[in-house]
Amino acid sequence: MTDHFERGSALEKALLVVDAVVSKDQPVGLAYLTGELDLSKPTIHRVLAQLERAGLVQRAPGTERYVVGSRLNRLSARTLGSLNQGVPTRAILDSLVVEIGETCNIGMLDQHQVTYLDRVECDSHLRVNLARGSRVPAHCTAIGKLLLAHLPAAARDRLLAVAPLKRYTANTIVERREFERELQRIRVRGFSINDQEYVVGMIAMAVPIRAGAECPVAALAVHAPTPRLTLKGAVARRAALQAAADRVATAWGLGGGLAEAVAGR
Repeated sequence: MTDHFERGSALEKALLVVDAVVSKDQPVGLAYLTGELDLSKPTIHRVLAQLERAGLVQRAPGTERYVVGSRLNRLSARTLGSLNQGVPTRAILDSLVVEIGETCNIGMLDQHQVTYLDRVECDSHLRVNLARGSRVPAHCTAIGKLLLAHLPAAARDRLLAVAPLKRYTANTIVERREFERELQRIRVRGFSINDQEYVVGMIAMAVPIRAGAECPVAALAVHAPTPRLTLKGAVARRAALQAAADRVATAWGLGGGLAEAVAGR
């Protein structure tokens, strides 16, 4: 026996294949999986077919190689969202909104969109109402750009290949080279801003929620209308946002630890 299931069981084999696909930042084929796993080629082929039918993996367009499937992405989002039921994530957001006086939310990347896992509105009547579970474009939102910036280049290219940079406002970045320059700036400075790129008159800033030193699994953002908050004012709240993001990471059992680095700059 291994932990909770029999060694060599169908479940264990499926988990081994899923783990191998998830751990790579580019599509993987049958040859790679056969070399990595202690499973026969026919077994891996059969498991891949089952996982593909279930939507847990899918073939990269035009290839026989596999990437994470849309259903597995949705399960990941729901898993993180369900953590809010047993940990003080909402309390962390409530406290942050009281501290900075603006709406804050947590979101994660789901293909080329961002899914909001939780959101706490400020008291002002001037705001954008987006409920938990709402989905917004990744390329023109603070959370989306931050998470795209930290994706491996191959994975980011796959997402952007099927989701063109659609223009929503005059500020939306739709030229690919400029978008890559924006993502590079995000990686360097450690946070992302949205300067009216999705909704005219609304700005945002996002910071990462990390599993230790790994790529962010989600992000925390502040949103506000431009008459009430400037981009400079949003960036001035970075330390408070990062401290809250680290508390969320700890509550989720991920770790964190960026807040002290931010405060020390």
